[in-house]
Amino acid sequence: MRRFLHAHAGHAAWDQAARQVLAQLQAQMARQPGRDWPLGLLYATDHHAAHLPELLERLAGALPQVTDWAGAVGVAIGAGATEYFDEPGLAVMLCDLAPQRYRVFNGVAPLPPAQGPEGFVAQTALVHADPSVPDLPELIEELAGRTLGHYVFGGLVASRAGSLQIARSSRGGLAGQGRTAAEGIFHGGLSGVAFAPDVGIVARVTQGVRAVTPLRRVTAAQGHRVEALDGRPALDVVLEDLGLAGRDLAAVVARLRTVLVGWVVPSPAPPPAAAAPGRVPLRLGEDVLVRHLVGLDPAQRALVVAEPLPVGAGWTLCERHAQAARADLLRIGAEIREALAGEADEPLDPASRVAGAIYISCNGRGGPHFGAPSAEWQLLRQALGDVPAIGFFAAGEIAHHRLYGYTGVLTVFVSDGAGSG
Repeated sequence: MRRFLHAHAGHAAWDQAARQVLAQLQAQMARQPGRDWPLGLLYATDHHAAHLPELLERLAGALPQVTDWAGAVGVAIGAGATEYFDEPGLAVMLCDLAPQRYRVFNGVAPLPPAQGPEGFVAQTALVHADPSVPDLPELIEELAGRTLGHYVFGGLVASRAGSLQIARSSRGGLAGQGRTAAEGIFHGGLSGVAFAPDVGIVARVTQGVRAVTPLRRVTAAQGHRVEALDGRPALDVVLEDLGLAGRDLAAVVARLRTVLVGWVVPSPAPPPAAAAPGRVPLRLGEDVLVRHLVGLDPAQRALVVAEPLPVGAGWTLCERHAQAARADLLRIGAEIREALAGEADEPLDPASRVAGAIYISCNGRGGPHFGAPSAEWQLLRQALGDVPAIGFFAAGEIAHHRLYGYTGVLTVFVSDGAGSG
C-alpha cells in the first residue's frame, strides 16, 4: 500500500467536474506507471446528485483499473485543503490496495460476520449510513462486531437528495435489486468498505465542544428523562452549575438552548483523577458523546435528552467552541504524526508514511464554524501534512462502535510499500 491518488473539482456542470478530476488523476497515474488502484472513493455534493449514475459511469469508464467504488453524496465535502460547502463539488481518491485486502458492502450484500467468503476477515470498516434507519446506534454497534477490531468509522449521509450512497463491487451485480442498485447506487441503508487486518490505519476523534459545567454522575434516569445527578434533582444541579436562578424560567430555557449534553458510557473502572466528579474537564475525550438537551420538567426537576442515558453515566454540559475545536484538531494531527514517527525504523517525515486519509466532520463545523472558507480542511493539512485526503460533512459521525455529534473523525492509512512518496 503506497501513496493514494486524489483529485477534486468545483465545476457546476457534472461532466466538466468529472473531466477535471479525471485529468488530475490521469496526470498522477502517468508519473507512476505499472501501479493499480482497484478501489475508488467518491464524494460529491448534492448539486451533482441528479447525475450521480452518469457521473459514476463516466469515472468508471475512464478508469477501468478501478474495479470497486464506494462513497456518498452530502451537502458538503472536503479534499486536500478545500471545502465544498453547499456548492458544487466532486472528490475522488484511488487507493493502492490489492482486492484481497478490502470488501465493498451494502444493504443487499452486507458485511458477513466473523469470516466471509474466500476467507476475508474484516479488521475495520468505513461506513456510510442513512440517519433515518431505525435503531441506528444498535446497527452500528452490530456492524462493528463483525470486525476483529470492533472498530468502524464514517458518518451519517444527509443532503437535499436524501441518503445517497455508492457501493459498487467487482464481485458481481445485484440481480433483481433494480437499476440503481445494479449500478452500485443506493438510497438509504448502510454501505461502505471493510479492510483486512494487514491494512494499517491510525485513527482519532476530535471534539468540537468544550465543557462548561463540572462532571456529574447520572444517578436516576428513565429513558430520555434524567431525574437526578449526583443524588440530587437534575434540574437543580444544572441551574447551580450554570449560575441560573430557577425563578426566571424564560432565562433558564434560553440558556439551556445554548448548551449540549456530553455524556460518558458507564464503566466498571474508576474515573481518572482529571475527570473526578465536580471538576470541569480540561478537554473532552473520545469517550464523550454529545447529544441535544430537548426539554425540561420544572415540576419534577428533571431534564430530557435526545438519547436515553443510563444510570451511572458521566454528565457535563458543553457548548460549541471554535477555538477548542481548532486546538483539538491540531492535537490529533500531532498525535498521529507522533505515532507514525514512532513506528518508523529510521527518522523521516511522518507525512511520508501516510498513504491517504479520510476525514468525516460534522456538518455544523467546517469553514462556517472555524471562521473562514475551507478553514477546517486547511487546519487539517497544517496538522497532518500535505497528504491525499478526502471526506464529507455528516449528520452524525461514526467511530469505534458509537455515533458521535459535533466531532471530526480522522482515519489515516499507513503506507507499507517502498516509494510511498
